Amino acid sequence: MPIFSALCVANYLKYRIMSRLLAPVTLLLSVLLTILVTVACSVPIIIAGIIKLILPIPAVWRAVSVFCNFMMYCWCEGLAALLYLNPWLKWDIEGLEGLSKKNWYLLICNHHSWADIVVLCVLFRKHIPMNKYFLKQQLAWVPFIGLACWALDMPFMRRYSRSYLIRHPERRGKDVETTRRSCEKFRAHPSTIVNFVEGSRFTPEKKAETRSPYKNLLPPKAAGIAMALNVLGSQFDKMLNVTLCYPENDKTPFYDMLSGKLTRIVVRINLVPITEELHGDYVNDKNFKRRFQLWLNTLWNDKDVQIEDIKSEYNNAGQ
Repeated sequence: MPIFSALCVANYLKYRIMSRLLAPVTLLLSVLLTILVTVACSVPIIIAGIIKLILPIPAVWRAVSVFCNFMMYCWCEGLAALLYLNPWLKWDIEGLEGLSKKNWYLLICNHHSWADIVVLCVLFRKHIPMNKYFLKQQLAWVPFIGLACWALDMPFMRRYSRSYLIRHPERRGKDVETTRRSCEKFRAHPSTIVNFVEGSRFTPEKKAETRSPYKNLLPPKAAGIAMALNVLGSQFDKMLNVTLCYPENDKTPFYDMLSGKLTRIVVRINLVPITEELHGDYVNDKNFKRRFQLWLNTLWNDKDVQIEDIKSEYNNAGQ
């Protein structure tokens, strides 16, 4: 046992020294390679999107959608290759069994870091249809990425504050209408609609600002997934409730991912049946709205407990 403990300590010290020395070089290479992969995959998608815009013919749209999804798959493969270059990274995954690229899925997930999008793309690329993300409106103006996401029919959501809606009541329900229009586009072929239902990445400041009752999460926003279920509920085969955690890199997982210091990604996938109780008019039916919010808040409370358990497990193992 003393020899084993000494080896563990030696390996840990070796990792710390090597990661610290190589971090700046790894960060520079990762950023450059990520940009190259993103540009190489997004430019063909943008060109295909322009073709779709010029030729509004259903057969052309279907062909363009297939091509764009293939290019997004290539992007995911490029990100996977970059992650696999990190010899320290370990995956802890539960729940991938029984998934299919021929099904429709609604995927909900907690949002901790920009690393979340990379993890979801890499992890699910061979198991379910290409992810379609609900994105903030600001991302539409990001070079290459914004236009590529538009060509991929990803919905851009504009979030309004409570004070803004009081001054501009005509804006109420705009996000819901955007969700409805976007979901209609996904009827033609199997899709995975991804919604980070917190609406923003978790930070201690946002936790305090939103008065979140959870330790590791922001309060969930129910309108987007309620509308997606109302529009495509009969087509969704399952809801994927995904929990992401970076127990050894909780503070800066995206930076650590790029600099080669990310050591562990924990993913828990729970298949949630989509029952009739989850279908309803969220905007006009107040009783359904209360029931749906209660259901989602309960789901989020369980997720918060799960994240706390994961952190405790790895913290205890590291002691």
